[in-house]
This record gives sequence, structure tokens and C-alpha cells, in this order.
Amino acid sequence: MTSAAVDRPSVDASAPRRGRVLLAAPRGYCAGVDRAVVAVEKALEHYGAPVYVRKEIVHNKHVVETLAARGAVFVDETDEVPEGARLVFSAHGVSPAVRSAADARGLQTIDATCPLVTKVHKEAVRFAADDMDILLIGHDGHEEVEGTQGEAPEHIQVVNSPDAVDGIEVRDPERVVWISQTTLSVDETMETVRRLREKFPHLQDPPSDDICYATQNRQVAVKKMAPACDVVITVGSLNSSNSVRLVEVALDAGARTSYRIDRAEELDPAWLEGATTVGVTSGASVPEVLVDELLARLAGLGFGDVEEVRTATEDLMFSLPRELRTDLRAAGAPDARPRREGRRSLDVQPV
Repeated sequence: MTSAAVDRPSVDASAPRRGRVLLAAPRGYCAGVDRAVVAVEKALEHYGAPVYVRKEIVHNKHVVETLAARGAVFVDETDEVPEGARLVFSAHGVSPAVRSAADARGLQTIDATCPLVTKVHKEAVRFAADDMDILLIGHDGHEEVEGTQGEAPEHIQVVNSPDAVDGIEVRDPERVVWISQTTLSVDETMETVRRLREKFPHLQDPPSDDICYATQNRQVAVKKMAPACDVVITVGSLNSSNSVRLVEVALDAGARTSYRIDRAEELDPAWLEGATTVGVTSGASVPEVLVDELLARLAGLGFGDVEEVRTATEDLMFSLPRELRTDLRAAGAPDARPRREGRRSLDVQPV
């Protein structure tokens, strides 16, 4: 773990000096979210409004509201989209049934599925082809889980938590494998796997860890920071699985209290009573502007000394969806985007 002073808002001279802020790093946008949001922005610039998006492009209120103001139209299902219109699939991925429904309506689709989610989809297809029972560790109703389960519904069962393991039954205990939603708590997922293995000793592992590198990195940073914090504040929306997990991870790692907010104005000053160290982090779908707003609010409340606690440096950046890149190139428009935080570009595309 490394730490360094950060050039952030300072306390007003008239405000009493109350304590410091520990700012987790990494935090905020991951490569998959960055790719999906920029895909919608580029689509609006190139094709013009409206551009339809199935579900929320990422789970963040500010991002969705900002894109909606620019002409993005968010829908729940493909039948809400006019025939022949342009539709973006969200970063969470979709099932083959959704793709077929879009094709049936003649929709021009842009697939903004995170490539790491696509990897899990491919694993599910491969294991199903081998006629294995697949235990998908994740949360029922989450878009990512619905998309993955839709790849092989007759083979996949969702395991919501360690306590759900007792109710799981399979056809052949020697032919069972687990995969997972990418945005889960690492610790809870491993506890679920441990209990599954107790019940099914021949349980097979996926070829690589399914939990997103960014989810893991944000949780590790919070674990390092939390023991020194009286309160940890996570910026992120309620429907953001990884943001909600960060609140829990902070408590489990030793923070006295832990809260989640969407925007700085939701911060309750009462949370800071008696605190000398406040931890701040943000979920993988949260733009940095929301963190800046929170730090400014904390500075006004006497917490203006900000120290960044860094446990990893992320330099991965995914290329834009193939369909969008093809159209941009044909029009002579740039199909790349500025590299954020010096990230290297990786051309990984859903198939």
C-alpha cells in the first residue's frame, strides 16, 4: 500500500479543522464502464439522437441522467424500441433471446457488453456444451446474471449466497462447475465456493477468476484503508452491486461506520460526529466528478487534508464496440478516444 498527499479542496479558513480524508485508489470507472459510457456518447455524436439503450448503460444515476439529457432513451426491453432504430446493449450483457428479439425488429445494435462479462458468457456456453451443471454465483434479477443464465438456462442455477447452497441439487455431483457474476464481493464469493465444495467435492473451477479485476482492486483498497477510518463513504448508486459491496467490505475490514451516497448533498453531517479520519471510495460505475463534489463537501465540514491510499494502478482500456468503430471509420471519424489515466488500449470485443 502506498499513500500520498492529493491536490484536493482545502478547508475554508473559517471552518474548524476536524480531521483528514483517506481517498481509496483505485476507485471509480473501470475499463468496461468507461467503454460503455463512451460508446453511447460517440453514438449520439455520430448518429444523432435518439439512441436507445436497453436498461441502464451502467448502474449510476448521474451517468444515466446525463446521457438522457443528451438524447439517449433508456428502455427495459427491445419491443419498446421503434423498428429499425439503433439500440445499445448495456455493459452488463444480454442473453441470446434479447439479441434475437432485437434482430426480429430490425434494430441496429451496438454491443457495449463488458468484455469480462462476455468471458463469463463464453464459459457458460462451453460448460453447457459439455453437459455440465453450472452454478452461477450471483444475485437473481441482476441484469448480468439474467444475461449469463440466458446463455444456457437448462444448465444454470443461480446461487444467491452461501446460505443458498443447502438448497442446490444437481444431476451428477461429479459434473458440476461454478462461475460468478463479475461484481460480487470476493470474500462472499469464496465462502459460497467453499460451501459448494463441501457439498460437491468434485466441483470444478472456471479456467480463470470471474470476479472483475476492478471489483477486486476497489475492495482491496477499501480493506487497506478501512481499519484507520471512523467512517467510510462510498459514492455509488443503490442498484450498483459493486458499490453496495464496498460498504459491506469497509465494515468487515474494521471501519466504525460505512455509508453509500449517490451525490455529495446526501452526506449527513451527523455521520462525521466524533470522526477524525473519513475514508472515501467510489464504485466502478462512478465518474470522478462525483468524488470531487464529495471531497469539496467534506472540506467545507473541516475534512480538507486528503491523502490517497493506493493499492494498485489500472492501465487497461477496452476498444470501442466493433459495430461503432466500423461506422466511425467509414465516415472518416476518429474511432479512438483519449486514454484516461494513461491506460493502454486492448482490443477485446464480444462475439
